[in-house]
Amino acid sequence: MAESAVSFLLGKLSTLVEKEAKLLKGVRGEIVLIRDEFEHMKAFLERAESLQEDYPELKVRVKQVREVAYDVEDILDEFTLNLSRDHGHGFMKCFHKIKSSIHNLKARHHISSKIDDIKSRVRTIAEGYQRHNLKPYDAEQSARASSRGTSWHDLREDIFLVEEGELVGIDQPREKLIRWLVDGEPGLEVISILGMGGSGKTTLAKRVYDDRQVKAYFQSHAWISVSQTYNIQSIWRDIIAQLHKEIQQPVPRGLESMNITSLKQIVKDFLQKKRYVVVLDDVWNLEALEVIKNALPNSSFCSRIIITTRKADITTVSSHPSKVYTRMPLSPEESWSLFCKKAFRGKPCPPHLEHLSRQILRKCEGLPLAIVAIGGLLFAKDDQEWEMIARSLAAELETDDRMQIFGKILSLSYSDLPDNLKSCFLYLGVFPEDHVIQCRRLYRLWIAEGFVEEREGMTQDEVAERHLKQLINRSLVQIAETRGGRLRCCRVHDLMRESILARLRDEDFVSFASGQKKELHERVRRLSVQSTNNNALNQLNLPRLRSLLVFEFGESSTTDEQLVPSGSKLLRVLDLGGSSLHNFPRQILVLFHLKYLSLRGTKVRIIPSSIGKLQSLDTLDLRQTLVSELPVEITKLKKLQNLLVYRDSELTFPLPFGPRKGISAPQGMGALKSLQKLCYVKAGGGRSKNILQELGELSQVTRLGVTELKTDDAKELCHSLEKMTNLRSLDVTAESESEVIDLDILSSPPLLLRGLYMEGCLKELPHWVPLLNKLTGLRLGWSRLKSSPLIALQNLPNLVDLYLHNTFDGETLVFGDGGFPKLKKLHFEDLENLSFVLMNGQAMPCLESLSIVGCRHLDWQSLLVVIRSLTNLKDLKFFGMPEEFALAFYPQSSSGMREGVVQECYEEVMERNPRVSFIWQIEGHWEMHDLSIQSYNVIKGRAMSSDEVLPEVS
Repeated sequence: MAESAVSFLLGKLSTLVEKEAKLLKGVRGEIVLIRDEFEHMKAFLERAESLQEDYPELKVRVKQVREVAYDVEDILDEFTLNLSRDHGHGFMKCFHKIKSSIHNLKARHHISSKIDDIKSRVRTIAEGYQRHNLKPYDAEQSARASSRGTSWHDLREDIFLVEEGELVGIDQPREKLIRWLVDGEPGLEVISILGMGGSGKTTLAKRVYDDRQVKAYFQSHAWISVSQTYNIQSIWRDIIAQLHKEIQQPVPRGLESMNITSLKQIVKDFLQKKRYVVVLDDVWNLEALEVIKNALPNSSFCSRIIITTRKADITTVSSHPSKVYTRMPLSPEESWSLFCKKAFRGKPCPPHLEHLSRQILRKCEGLPLAIVAIGGLLFAKDDQEWEMIARSLAAELETDDRMQIFGKILSLSYSDLPDNLKSCFLYLGVFPEDHVIQCRRLYRLWIAEGFVEEREGMTQDEVAERHLKQLINRSLVQIAETRGGRLRCCRVHDLMRESILARLRDEDFVSFASGQKKELHERVRRLSVQSTNNNALNQLNLPRLRSLLVFEFGESSTTDEQLVPSGSKLLRVLDLGGSSLHNFPRQILVLFHLKYLSLRGTKVRIIPSSIGKLQSLDTLDLRQTLVSELPVEITKLKKLQNLLVYRDSELTFPLPFGPRKGISAPQGMGALKSLQKLCYVKAGGGRSKNILQELGELSQVTRLGVTELKTDDAKELCHSLEKMTNLRSLDVTAESESEVIDLDILSSPPLLLRGLYMEGCLKELPHWVPLLNKLTGLRLGWSRLKSSPLIALQNLPNLVDLYLHNTFDGETLVFGDGGFPKLKKLHFEDLENLSFVLMNGQAMPCLESLSIVGCRHLDWQSLLVVIRSLTNLKDLKFFGMPEEFALAFYPQSSSGMREGVVQECYEEVMERNPRVSFIWQIEGHWEMHDLSIQSYNVIKGRAMSSDEVLPEVS
């Protein structure tokens, strides 16, 4: 975290020097000197990361840099806090102003004294470089360290790859890759094996490369480990040596002294008229792949390159999508088999160790390398050691030789990250084990922590989303859920999280659970509490604390006043979401530096007027609280970017109209010029200046939610929307299901919209909706359109998620040829008159999920014909449909229900094995059925007991 600490501090120092000259009167020159010194330190840290493991002295210097950076940040924050005191009004204002000026003199003297101490420490650190002869800019030294650092990487096969007889989960992918190699098109092709560190990419590639069929099919073979620190000349020499050794011929004379051009020519001449296969193992850099590929002859002899990589963008550019094999985790059965082979040398697991074994194995999440490493570590250990390893896996990653190597393999992906992404990645350690992380919450936390820099033409959320996608692309983070083409939730692989915790220092980040006895050092910067039971946080002395996140599950005995440490006045992030909070904690109001405040899911009902004191606040999250209105003082928060305040009523079936409740916004909301997200506010309110008029003053808004919109409000809303040129998401709900939302008068629609959600009666679909080329998610509820909206919507080029709820009153929906080219998720709900769905030609080629809810008159035969054309469909859900409709999808149904073409359609659909579910709400609970014989019998029994007759096929 040293790099992020210095980077954040440099940003703060630059802002102070450039914009707060009066504030720094008398000490500005000293601050400039310290800023310049930290610029040098940052350059040092950029090189120090790869050298620390080889130079213990350097690790000490890095820690010193981090600590002095934190101390400077503390000094500046305390100084600005002392100068920010509220002076009151009238006589008291004058009195406090005089008193404050005296305090200011003391504060300046205090900061000047501390700056002298900082300068002395900085000089000591610089002298340390010279005393230990650690020159951070020495390229030769860096290269030597890099070469030493890769030695463990070269030995990983000898240490971790299991014997042929111990391999599991490899036969099927091996055969698939061999077919790709020998059955492909003429010419040179690249075949990619993609997966995270430890997923078995190299093992799989080696088994394919060594296969007798592959050896016989190709005339020449070469295996090259590329790695992060590749040397292209060494690679060419290695290829030449392998090619000549294979035919038992000496390498050309003078090989060691040849330049790159000569080396490439030798390889080209050797392979020109041969069918060859070259494996490039562990490719990190697209440039390295292209340099090698472009130098190899591209003849018609069906030659192949196999690459293994952790980076999805390399496979996207280098290989055809059909020739990319993603190395998936082992199944639970395969994982257990491999674990037993390593931990018990093939013998059955002792019964008393089975629970502990499965607990440990769960952390491996199917990673072969992790299973082999941990299994080998546990072999011949006693029961007590097993329990200790299960509790402290993060410590084992640092201390045990075998696990250290595994930890380094995981760390390769981390080391490859740019500095800003390293901070973002390490921050994921704040979340509890197995926690599914909501992406938008993560983005706002990253922004509050200073990890996300602004970029021209992009919102900070978009920059943060790009950061997360880069982490996913490098297999460091897993996708848990997407919606409308955007990441909605993610999670961290358990062992990757352990690797993070092993890397972090206690003073950077501490996490503890309820009842855990743990001494907290006063230098702690970030604190994660997994439960507040019996933990009186306000008694903790944590003056340096910057971030506090509470993850609480269930009820707590902790009082409202115990949730905020009273001595932590420099907090930037406070997340009490999900806690047992009932009242707004008064301690929060003195947190001048607070940027992120979340009370989401608490029982808080009233926000005090003194909220206006939090002048640094960037995000205020009051979702799912009992807050129904905000004080007018909220308009004083000039830096506020995210105001999230709404609650959802309890969902029932069928879905009620307008389940999301907004709040009454105070007059003067137009003063919040920095606001980017405002969700949700009630329209109108009977004030002298309508809230919808004020929305037009919020030109930076990217996400807007408005509830209780009346027909007469639509014109005012449209005028304001025309001024919101940055709008990415719009959610509008009418006051009632009969109220008409007429947004057709919008003359210049927000063309950057990615999400559009309209709930209320529409006379017709607004003319501008089909023009939204960036739209990825669309929801239309209670629209009651007389004509089908599909014709207008089918050409939206980027639409991924379409939700139609009580949208169309007609009987037939027709999907036109070529329509909805990127749609992945389609949802029909309560289309009461819908009887038939038809498809003219081919449509929805990417559709993966289809949900149909309460469309009780829908003809199952027409639907089956449409589904037949959806070749990528993976998930099919039916909610509240007639039992007879459900029975038509069971293989046990009588042939009389499906004949001729309908039966052919059914068989073709079922061959693709989609996941089919039937769901009903019965007596207050949900009942779900699959295509099993047990479910068939239940549904058939229910159908036979009803008065309806099974439909006959004409």
